[in-house]
Amino acid sequence: MQEIERVVAFLQREELKLTTAESCTCGLMASLLGDIPGCGQVLDSGFVVYSPKAKNRLLRVEFETMESFGLTSEEVAREMAVGALNASGATLAVANTGVADDDQEDAGGTQCYAYALMRGERQVVVSETVQFDGDRVEIRKQAARHGLTQLPGMYARLLKKLDGESGA
Repeated sequence: MQEIERVVAFLQREELKLTTAESCTCGLMASLLGDIPGCGQVLDSGFVVYSPKAKNRLLRVEFETMESFGLTSEEVAREMAVGALNASGATLAVANTGVADDDQEDAGGTQCYAYALMRGERQVVVSETVQFDGDRVEIRKQAARHGLTQLPGMYARLLKKLDGESGA
């Protein structure tokens, strides 16, 4: 729990408002934050978008992206993160999509993440793919913790990307 408390403290210190866009983790990231006193200062919203139709309807993930790259892809996670930013009052988003069942060939335990930052009218996004082992519940718990604990480092990457795009 201390690691999630540190994430909340980081978000408070940086004056960030977070939104989550969760598919595989099904709301676990928002729930973990909800266990921490003071999370209301930093958590704007959480989207649970399990089906392709929900991803499209709520976060504007293109069906073409889902069909071309698959639901477990950084491309889908990136559109989820940007969609969550646009549909919320947040300044930072974390999105997750993946396969929780470790017994599925090739993709078992694969989790794709995207982190998006809004500064004024500008948005930047970074993504990663991570592999976890375990049963369905273990993979989902690991995936939710990972998504949150990576926020400080990903925020630094997003700021560098933002600075790079502005020529600074």
